[in-house]
Amino acid sequence: MSKLLAVGTVAFDAIETPFGKTDKILGGSGTFVGLAASQFGVETGVVSVVGGDFPQEYLDMMNARGINTDGVEIIKEGKTFFWSGKYHNDMNSRDTLITELNVLENFQPIVPENFKDADIVMLGNLHPLVQASVLEQMSKRPKLVVLDTMNFWMDISLNELHDVLKKVDVITINDEEARQLSGEYSLVNAAKKIHEMGPKYVVIKKGEHGALLFNEGNMFFAPALPLAEVFDPTGAGDTFAGGFCGYLTKTQDVSFDNMKNAIIYGSNLASFCVEKFGTERMQELTEKEVKNRLQSFKDLTQFDIELS
Repeated sequence: MSKLLAVGTVAFDAIETPFGKTDKILGGSGTFVGLAASQFGVETGVVSVVGGDFPQEYLDMMNARGINTDGVEIIKEGKTFFWSGKYHNDMNSRDTLITELNVLENFQPIVPENFKDADIVMLGNLHPLVQASVLEQMSKRPKLVVLDTMNFWMDISLNELHDVLKKVDVITINDEEARQLSGEYSLVNAAKKIHEMGPKYVVIKKGEHGALLFNEGNMFFAPALPLAEVFDPTGAGDTFAGGFCGYLTKTQDVSFDNMKNAIIYGSNLASFCVEKFGTERMQELTEKEVKNRLQSFKDLTQFDIELS
């Protein structure tokens, strides 16, 4: 079976949106990536760290879905990473209310022996030095290395980020982050500049406006599925990345043409993630629902036109 290694947070979130609010619920980039990738039947290993306050039932749930949690370190005397945020009415902008790094502050990821030969590695949004340390532990060069990052790391550790970008194949960032990293406002020009930093493929996520894929002059755009209601956007980007990586791991084809399909699969799964708070929708998602919505994506984007 093909292997996917996902390195990211397994955490607690508390979320407030115009549709309601939650107490502490399961969250974290590693969690969302793992749940999305589990839809493809690949062997997914998550590397993260949690405290003694993290319920065993959450790890059991992940294991039941084929997500290997051997790489999730439990520091019994510590507390799990916690983030709290409040979304504005447009659901695109939010305010961070609380960030408690807790055990994440000194996180040193340890890749389990049976995932050191993973085919695809997804480096979640963590310090660039942490991301680089994962690649150094791999026993062979993965077929594909995908990296996610954010403005915060560009602000405080840009040199380290540039170093790790030289070692990755794909970067997934949003449009604001692409502009900051490249210094270019045009996303086409931004992608060109980021290519020069190392990644062969640049994926720019535009939330409800879809995603762009760039590769050496080639470009592809996938829309987001218009939804009647969005309850909670938290984790949508990580779910997108998990779907993207899960599909590529399953198909073992990392060509530009197959990445187009991966972008659609990622967008499809992200459209489910936002329908309920936290991981709730992803936990109950069925194969039939995924296939039906893929058909909706196809209907949304396919057309015949006479070129004369």
